[in-house]
Amino acid sequence: MSRPAISIIVPTLNEAANLPALTGRIDRAMAGRNYEIIIVDDNSHDGTESLCASLSEHLPLRLLVRRKPRNGLSGAVLEGMAAAEGQLLVVMDADLQHPPEMIPRLLAPLENGQSDFVLGSRYATGGSTDGRWSMLRRLNSWGATLLARPLAGAVNDPMSGFFALRKQTFLHARQLTPLGYKIALELMCKCEVRHVTEQPIHFERRAAGESKLSARQQFRYLEHLSRLYDFAFPRLSPCLKFLVATAVAWFVGLGGLMLLAWTGMALAPAIALSYLAGLAATAAFHLRYTRTQREFLPWPHPWRAFWGIGLAEWLTCAASSAWLWTHLRWPHMGTLFALSFGCATVVRYILRKELLQDIRGLGPDARRESISLGSQPRPAPMAEAA
Repeated sequence: MSRPAISIIVPTLNEAANLPALTGRIDRAMAGRNYEIIIVDDNSHDGTESLCASLSEHLPLRLLVRRKPRNGLSGAVLEGMAAAEGQLLVVMDADLQHPPEMIPRLLAPLENGQSDFVLGSRYATGGSTDGRWSMLRRLNSWGATLLARPLAGAVNDPMSGFFALRKQTFLHARQLTPLGYKIALELMCKCEVRHVTEQPIHFERRAAGESKLSARQQFRYLEHLSRLYDFAFPRLSPCLKFLVATAVAWFVGLGGLMLLAWTGMALAPAIALSYLAGLAATAAFHLRYTRTQREFLPWPHPWRAFWGIGLAEWLTCAASSAWLWTHLRWPHMGTLFALSFGCATVVRYILRKELLQDIRGLGPDARRESISLGSQPRPAPMAEAA
């Protein structure tokens, strides 16, 4: 058989009940075209493997099973794209909410050169959703779209899981860090996409099986957005996050100081001890940062540097509070707190930048140079994507 021109990637997890209808509708929609269906399954236990073996006897279908799946639906989609033989890629869900009959309309702007990324859009003019959506789900979708607006521009439905792009566009991706299920937004941000077209679709209710949308997935979406903001706004995003982390640390430290002062402890040692509480709060932010940026960090042991910097901060805070206590006449608790924590925060900011603990705010050339000094980043699940 000749090499397929179109690859349709369908990530699955316990979706066997939907696959016969889905693949049949895809086959009818793609009549006369050279295509393949790639099912990327996250180790389902509902007979997906045996079913796909049966379907592949009369359909151009391949099954990729991820025995130890990583990065959720997004990771499955990227593995399917990397394995695809077609030069045009289509991604859709298996639950029949995306109409397979619309695949030719998604492909048309790619084939005629009008676009390099096409979304099946619920919110474009002419698009719609099932009328039985609850108000909570509508609000959730509206909020997710609003949060993505600075990244997606004028696109109406950047949350869509039904989209098409050229394989070459995918291979241009930089620093793919998939998380959760909103892979279209990741690809639009990191594949140098310039022209996005939205084709209106009717978004159906799930045909069978259970929805994968959970509270955990929604929190992962927020974490994913955080990564994308770092990528899209490499100067502004780290500064804002530094300010947020600092504000939280100061708030926690102030609470600790007031508690220690209430017990009668002298101000200078109370401030030094309360800074430790603020440092613990900062560690929570550093944990999230190392989880999302580990493969791009220049040093193999970022926690060692964090605690080394933390020790320098704490010594600065302790020394500042002791000096101010002895040199100021009856210093006010708020003044002593602000000046001591301020000195420690300045030390933290300088050392984190000098030791390249946060490379998100560096320009691309500086980021590459810093990475070359330490461990090399792990490739994303595509051809040298990182």
